[in-house]
Amino acid sequence: MNGASSSGGVRAALSYCVQQVRSYDYHHYLCLLELPTNMRKAAFALRAFNVETSRAMDVASDPRIGLMRLLWWQEALDKIYSNQVIEHPVAQALTSVVSEHKVSKSWLKRAVEARINDAKRESNEIPQTVDELERYAEDTASTILYSTLQAGGIKSTTADHAASHIGKASGLLLLLKSLPYHASRNHQFSYIPAKVAEKHGLLIHQSGQSEIRKDSREALCDAVFEMASVANSHLQKARELAGSVPAEAFPVLLSAVPAQVILDSLARVQFDIYDPRLARGILGVPPLLFQLKLKWFSWRGKY
Repeated sequence: MNGASSSGGVRAALSYCVQQVRSYDYHHYLCLLELPTNMRKAAFALRAFNVETSRAMDVASDPRIGLMRLLWWQEALDKIYSNQVIEHPVAQALTSVVSEHKVSKSWLKRAVEARINDAKRESNEIPQTVDELERYAEDTASTILYSTLQAGGIKSTTADHAASHIGKASGLLLLLKSLPYHASRNHQFSYIPAKVAEKHGLLIHQSGQSEIRKDSREALCDAVFEMASVANSHLQKARELAGSVPAEAFPVLLSAVPAQVILDSLARVQFDIYDPRLARGILGVPPLLFQLKLKWFSWRGKY
């Protein structure tokens, strides 16, 4: 392959990544547009990788096929870091990004492995504590932020620490927002920890297995509020670090804005995840309001 055709292939792959993020992760698509132009290529490739792995189980008619997709990505990462050619646009974009920016393989492997372990979980297996979900959120959401910071040449322990909190908050809140979808698909609230469910009278034991009741809307709202409070705590901790975070990291950390929007939307509906207002606009708010909020944070150099 000559240089021109190779360059054209990478451009097409990156265009595909941008389109995937725009189609399936629109709030982060808008966040990435606030990045300096020299950081966008890597950021869109990494976010498209997240789209591919996060949707693997959802687009598969059979969970086994979804798991195979994730295992394929696990193997694909080994090939990407060996500079082998893979006929997949997101993999091609990642190969280019990895060769240019030396993004750590460990973060991306960790993200895929967390999703593989989650995919292997039986639908009636409930996480025991919020800590387990926080780890899952860090493994799947914070790692994308770590990689984006690294690709941008931003070396700051404080920025990584803030990214850890923002990823945990974002991951937890997206799990909460998706609870109705998972309940309809798996007939179970798969992401409410047993200890939280038990505290709010939602946990029932039957035939040697634990299940979460679906008939108490008020108790469910209380459980969601408790988990959302943990996410809020992470956002507050991330913002407390702002004074020590280098300015060039702030655009990457704008992922805190959609997390805050979800939190505010949940609060407006009293943490009722079945309230139809949560499905409106972008994360429950009108698109123009979301974009104005994002622009305001970006312009003020905040997250």
